[in-house]
Amino acid sequence: MLFISHNVSIPDDEIDISYIRAQGAGGQNVNKVSSAVHLRFDVQASSLPEFYKERLLALKDSRLTKDGVIVIKAQQFRTQEKNREDALQRLQELIKSVAIVQKARRATKPTKSSQRKRVDSKTQRGKTKSLRGKVQF
Repeated sequence: MLFISHNVSIPDDEIDISYIRAQGAGGQNVNKVSSAVHLRFDVQASSLPEFYKERLLALKDSRLTKDGVIVIKAQQFRTQEKNREDALQRLQELIKSVAIVQKARRATKPTKSSQRKRVDSKTQRGKTKSLRGKVQF
């Protein structure tokens, strides 16, 4: 059971985990041990609430296929268990990130006082710089 929040959790049977051989450099064991993890999670067939499903399917993420399946590959660690935990944690973070609602931005105007201060400081700076020129007789 993967817990997302107090009310939302994903049963283990909805998450498909397969073990594959990790890529990259290794030692004598690298071609014999399948320590990397491929995690597949079908968003549309899951028991997540509709709110989560809609948000997940609307993501512009390379881990999401056209069929609505999230694919996470974890091969950072040398053991299957650590890679499995890493993949599950990354899935959990992805789903949690979708639940956060962005605060609406409201445009604001600078106050009259701040506008006046800005212009005054610019004119003062201009006067200071004009004193740096050649002395005129």
